[in-house]
Amino acid sequence: MIDVSLQLAVSDTRRRFDLDIAFATDAPFVALYGPSGAGKSLTLQAMAGLLPVRAGHVKLNGRALLDTAAGIDLPPEARGVGYLFQQYALFPHLNVRDNIAFGLTSWRKRLRPEEAARVDGLIAAFGLEALATSRPATLSGGQQQRAALARALACNPQVLLLDEPFAALHTTLRRQLRSELKQLRERLGIPAVIVSHDPEDVIALADEVFLLDGGGVQGRLRAGDPGLRDALERAP
Repeated sequence: MIDVSLQLAVSDTRRRFDLDIAFATDAPFVALYGPSGAGKSLTLQAMAGLLPVRAGHVKLNGRALLDTAAGIDLPPEARGVGYLFQQYALFPHLNVRDNIAFGLTSWRKRLRPEEAARVDGLIAAFGLEALATSRPATLSGGQQQRAALARALACNPQVLLLDEPFAALHTTLRRQLRSELKQLRERLGIPAVIVSHDPEDVIALADEVFLLDGGGVQGRLRAGDPGLRDALERAP
């Protein structure tokens, strides 16, 4: 079960944005859907421990990753979260293999044999063998996404967070990668949360949808609900 309650604020010299969001679900694939600026990406970042939170909690199957009332705030590397950033955030100076391995090591130690085997397995699973020594700038958008997803999975996460993973891809490739992602999540058996403002992503992938706007949850939908597409298209 994913149980999230978050209160935080971000600001610059011109504006302040307050996020006050709460949702809980047993759905294996969850979508946070809404317009740009609704607080979707901030929610993922806070779940992953990348943003300071004023109050709230993040619990996964009863395990507290964050609970401000109890004084629990695990660092990102201890949360068991795989994060796929919107722009993939691959390191341009590292090749595909080293990008995938990055979360398992540091510059001061080498991969253990079992870690190296995991990286090799992910490279093979995502069809990246021929590109293992290539740098991100030489890869297509789909290849970059596969490398970034393999990196997110290298640490054997307990939940997968996906921030607009198809935004930079053309329609045909988006359709193909949606199918691949759905099959991958089912095979791994871990929950996933996807952020999107594209109804097609939600319809193709999500078992449950939380509608976000203005920094909060404005509604809840489930796969198979009559009029799901109409409801998504009417949402802000």
